[in-house]
Amino acid sequence: MRNARGTTWTSGLLAAVVFAATAQVASAQSTKMPSTLRYGSGYLDVPSASVLPHLAIQGTYSGFWASLERSPLVDDRGVIVGSDPDGLDKYHSNASIALGLFDRVEVGASLHSFNDADQGGNLFGAFGQIALLRPAAQGLGLAVGARYAGAPDFDDGNEYAPNRLGFPDRRLLKEYTSGITVDNELTLYAVSSVFLRGFDSEWFPAHDWTLSLGWGNGQFNEGEDLDFYRYADSEGVFAAAVMHMALGSSTMLNLMGEYNGFDVNLGAQLDLGGFRIGAHLLGANYLEELSIYRSAKFGILGSMALCPQDGFLCKPSLMEREAPDTVRLPAPPPDTVVVTREVGRPLPEGNPASICLATGQDVDILLTAQGDTLVGPDRTSIRTLRPGVVFAGTYADGRAWYTNDESIAFEEASYDKSGGEVSLQCPNIMRVGEHMGVPLFVMRNAERPFETIYVPVRPGVWQAYQTGLQRTRGQ
Repeated sequence: MRNARGTTWTSGLLAAVVFAATAQVASAQSTKMPSTLRYGSGYLDVPSASVLPHLAIQGTYSGFWASLERSPLVDDRGVIVGSDPDGLDKYHSNASIALGLFDRVEVGASLHSFNDADQGGNLFGAFGQIALLRPAAQGLGLAVGARYAGAPDFDDGNEYAPNRLGFPDRRLLKEYTSGITVDNELTLYAVSSVFLRGFDSEWFPAHDWTLSLGWGNGQFNEGEDLDFYRYADSEGVFAAAVMHMALGSSTMLNLMGEYNGFDVNLGAQLDLGGFRIGAHLLGANYLEELSIYRSAKFGILGSMALCPQDGFLCKPSLMEREAPDTVRLPAPPPDTVVVTREVGRPLPEGNPASICLATGQDVDILLTAQGDTLVGPDRTSIRTLRPGVVFAGTYADGRAWYTNDESIAFEEASYDKSGGEVSLQCPNIMRVGEHMGVPLFVMRNAERPFETIYVPVRPGVWQAYQTGLQRTRGQ
């Protein structure tokens, strides 16, 4: 039965990878979710609906200090003569590596334990996840995934089950004489996440939130009838939350908490531009240390995330914030001329007009009969102010992809240039995303899937892109 389910999962994963390969991959890459202890990106033990960017590689080492519950050693007469040496204090560690594919899939492998054969042998694991719904900015995400944890083998004729902490334990069997079965090598799960932009305040750093809720079997549910786990009634439900707090342009602090169906885990992880260090407290809900499974355990983590398509390291980033709508004019000259009688110079004449900026808002200007543009209260010619004058927003003019008539990939569709440059009114359009740093707009009455999107070329100048067109340049 286990092999059939594993085959089904493998086939489903391969089919999803082939399907995702048909989509074009965005060039800009950034990360936000922390590294889990053993299973790629996510929280500590709980997954999120987010996956690594395309071709991003994440390597992680983690561990925690704990001691096994000492079991009494009894002789043939039933007399306790000592305790099981497996109860000595130990440091348990794990290592994993994960790979992102097509911004939709994340796969990886893990090493849970490295031991001699009489100590349970080497325990390997594997994991994979597919993002079914991935919002462009804040919103709801949905993913399904699987985790496999190898069972220990003490070569004593018994069949053992893996535990949730990743080390071999000869006390945890797969089949018990009481009829209890622990089938937790393969874990299947579904998880939804809400990605939220934090509130803006000058007293608190910029931040975002990721909240997740999911259900799974295996490691999230199996074994609750055993004495090891009888304190829990998980039903397979897990939940987690993390606050991503920006401490600099490429530095982010992640503060997280989770419930994995059995334990409440707390952690903090500092992302230094792709290098991550963290500390965590596992089993924070246990005030009394009754065993390794019912005790608070302190641990540490080190991780590195590589984004080859963006240079080297994956830099963390928050959701995009709207830039203020401003037109910056040079400061007035420092010299002052004092006259006995001031006669105001007549202001240049022009026709009032409005241009729509890449921020989605209008700026009032004056247009002269000679085609010059006047800005500011003194109606200064913009030609005399360059390059000092700066209109707010990011524009496509001069960028290689725009000059070469390259296609734009947006929401699973490809768009190409359509017609010449046009003017648009800001009240008639709305922003829906971005391409390589330049925002993308559609008409407010447009419905998904969008047939036409608009790219700001220069202040007040826009270029339409349509889907389903044949490219004639830049091939």
